[in-house]
Amino acid sequence: MEQWKRLVLLIVVLLSISCDKQDEPVYQPTFSKESSAPSMEFIVGIHPLHNPQKLFEVYGPIVDLLNAKIPNAHFHLEASRNYEEFDKKLYSGYFDFAMPNPYQTVRSMKAGYAVFGKMGDDADFRGIILVRKDAGIRSVADLKGKKVSYPAITALAATMMPQYYLHTHGLDVNRDIENVYVGSQESSIMNVYLGQVSAGATWPVPWKAFVKEHPDKASLLEVKWQTEALLNNAWVVRKDVPPEMTQKVAVALFELNTSAEGRNMLERLPISRFEKANNATYKPVEDYLERFSKVVRPIER
Repeated sequence: MEQWKRLVLLIVVLLSISCDKQDEPVYQPTFSKESSAPSMEFIVGIHPLHNPQKLFEVYGPIVDLLNAKIPNAHFHLEASRNYEEFDKKLYSGYFDFAMPNPYQTVRSMKAGYAVFGKMGDDADFRGIILVRKDAGIRSVADLKGKKVSYPAITALAATMMPQYYLHTHGLDVNRDIENVYVGSQESSIMNVYLGQVSAGATWPVPWKAFVKEHPDKASLLEVKWQTEALLNNAWVVRKDVPPEMTQKVAVALFELNTSAEGRNMLERLPISRFEKANNATYKPVEDYLERFSKVVRPIER
């Protein structure tokens, strides 16, 4: 009898659970009408043309444009505090897309990158050497025994080319002057303004920006010498990035000068356009670096 009671109780419990489950809503999977491919992430690195804040102001809109024009891709602009930090990221393959200077470009080819474009306006890619107007510096020889500032030892237009100029105009840059590497283009200019060095090297792009933003300070300085021009900065891509994505980025960059919005972005760099290029384009840079390494000081290539 006791067993029958237990059996009846079990049946009642099971029926109760079954009824409760029928009252619960049944799960139904939902499907979107349109499925979209996951977004691919790409890191874009620009070598330290400016301090990080200024670099974001200048190049941020261009990266935003890439995000707007290329579906299923997200481009993230990453600044570097100095040339050394940028070099480590570039040569380790950290960036997907990057805009290195021509020296870094040549070295990046050995680190798994390929050139697909470059800045236009090659005439602007030259070194310039600034002095204070009241410093009494009239000839290259007047710099002997004095300090000269540069942004970084690996900067081509703003360091190597000015050093080559000084060396071929009578100074032994390794013995006759004190070379001071100050970390950025703006810092090299400001070192001259503050009188901490007798001359400072940079290149036209940051100098034009300085003149525009600090006309009072710039009025106390002058471009005393300038070097010959060389090829401008390159656009490179890591070789494992899908070719179709590289093509989309190239088209977006090369078409910037065809719209008012794009021309405004380029004006802030300031350049007139980006243009097609490849590894072979930078052969003249390789030749220059070989000459510099023999005549001035050894460099890693």
